[in-house]
Amino acid sequence: MKKIYLVLLLVFLSLSVFAIDIKTVDPAFWWSGMKNPELQVLIHGEGVAKSDVSITSKSVRLKETVKLESPNYLILYFDLSESQPEKFDIVLQQGKDKKIIPYEVKERKSGSADREGFNASDVLYLIMPDRFANGDTSNDVIAGMREAKIDRNGQYARHGGDFKGVSDRVDYIHDLGVTAIWFNPVMENDMPEGSYHGYATTDYYKVDRRFGSNQEFADLVDKVHAKGMKVVMDMIFNHCGSEHFFFKDRPSKDWFNYPDGYVQTSYKTVTQFDPHVSAYDFKRSADGWFVETMPDLNQRNPHVAKYLIQNSIWWIEYAGIDGIRQDTHPYADYDMMSDWCREVTEEYPDFNIVGETWLNTNVGVAYWQKDSKLAYPKNSYLRSVMDFPLTDIMNSAFDQETTDWGQGLSRIHEYLAQDIVYADPMELLIFLDNHDTSRFYRTEEQTSNLNRYKQALAFLLTTRGIPQIYYGTEILMAADKGEGDGYLRRDFPGGWQDDKTDLFVSANRTPQQNEAFDYLRKLLQWRKGNEAVSKGTLKHFVTNNSVYVYERKYNDKSVVVFLSGSDSEKTIDLSPYKEVLPKSQAKDVISENIVNLSNGSLTLQPRSVLVLEF
Repeated sequence: MKKIYLVLLLVFLSLSVFAIDIKTVDPAFWWSGMKNPELQVLIHGEGVAKSDVSITSKSVRLKETVKLESPNYLILYFDLSESQPEKFDIVLQQGKDKKIIPYEVKERKSGSADREGFNASDVLYLIMPDRFANGDTSNDVIAGMREAKIDRNGQYARHGGDFKGVSDRVDYIHDLGVTAIWFNPVMENDMPEGSYHGYATTDYYKVDRRFGSNQEFADLVDKVHAKGMKVVMDMIFNHCGSEHFFFKDRPSKDWFNYPDGYVQTSYKTVTQFDPHVSAYDFKRSADGWFVETMPDLNQRNPHVAKYLIQNSIWWIEYAGIDGIRQDTHPYADYDMMSDWCREVTEEYPDFNIVGETWLNTNVGVAYWQKDSKLAYPKNSYLRSVMDFPLTDIMNSAFDQETTDWGQGLSRIHEYLAQDIVYADPMELLIFLDNHDTSRFYRTEEQTSNLNRYKQALAFLLTTRGIPQIYYGTEILMAADKGEGDGYLRRDFPGGWQDDKTDLFVSANRTPQQNEAFDYLRKLLQWRKGNEAVSKGTLKHFVTNNSVYVYERKYNDKSVVVFLSGSDSEKTIDLSPYKEVLPKSQAKDVISENIVNLSNGSLTLQPRSVLVLEF
């Protein structure tokens, strides 16, 4: 009897040891009525590949079960072409051991496909959530997460900003006059250090719990939408964090590039379009890892590609976002990224994606834009690209004395004159600074006038493209040259309860900060709905007598901008500009003064700007 009992006990223990243990099901649910009827479900758990799979759905068909090199993964492909909203079970069977995974195909939100993406009528406000405002101190430290402390004095540490902090200041952002918020990555970044920035994803289907929950993010998007603003979400397809379960328990050897060990990228993304490129250089650039803690995903693996594409669509549908900014876009596989952009556009025809195209020339940036003649017959289907060359020019052009042969504002004129290389210059994201660059406003300017600041922002908000403002620009947040990334991403003063000064409130700002805030706010509010700027043609004139003049025109409305690139007063002859001056007087948007143009000349103060509206 004892022997029988012992045998039964051993059988019971063996069944317990080998019971099916599910760790991850991605995505946890989906929607019916999507244009692409194929759904990939990735299941991760100890030994799940040994399972036989069936489903109880009446309208969803299991068309393929994929077992990879690792026994801990199953990839299921479903056909949803006839699906209806329903709950059903995915059944995993291993002998007598059975695991039931509840699954749901939800009803798609009405009008979901018709969402309007961001465009040149918008101004994006870029926020790094950890550094903007801390509205909920209870989520500062989450038990079990690897970086388990807050240190606001550490430039690479977590500071505690979260969704509640942003939500509490949506009215502030709306009042400023921007029309969209771009969030640096909010997905889980459970890395042991440096996790504040979010660029080493450890779970593609969960936001970082130190910001809040998935539902809190969706609620924040709804709140932003209720104010008539849009939301742009940062995503990273090139790499994940080394603490992602993909890397710690790899599905297959070809899930990552350079699978045998860390090989750093050369960062030379010109290799993607270089007609003379060597195979060695191309592979090192495209397949090398960004840094050792960010292993490079192999988007040529069709299962990896499907996972990433589907994940972005999940966030669009779940959270209701209006756009995506794709990090390190040229480092990933061109063909896969092209397929992604095309598939998202097919599902959401007016949705917009902007790729981080950090190249030093407009030719390099233009190659990546949708319908680029430079890439033909290839097509990236990437509607918007980031105009980094213009950023570099703006950061020096407003310092230099303008000459007619290449200095100061002449550099801007010459650069825009080369817009012929772009398939659509109006779809370029333009910016003075962002989280990866030095801030445009400099510490040494805090005791000087705001001419450089005012000229640059007036230009940014009236030239072609989609402007982006970095959080804190409105209150003159500055950075010294040579400071680390963490200092370029300083906390917004007043976002934390123990801050000595709250610069979200005008009464706490210096006169200079309020001057800057009021100036930017006036321009942003004026720009809303202004079709001359958001849709109009751009006509500009060669710089003359240190002055740069350009017109934005749509139908019978126009805006003419005069920028003085000189440290001395300039009186200019208006006769060369007659074709863009339809009346003898116009209102200056900034000062609200009426400017007389009937005398044939115009006197401009040093480093001044006029924005004349006709």
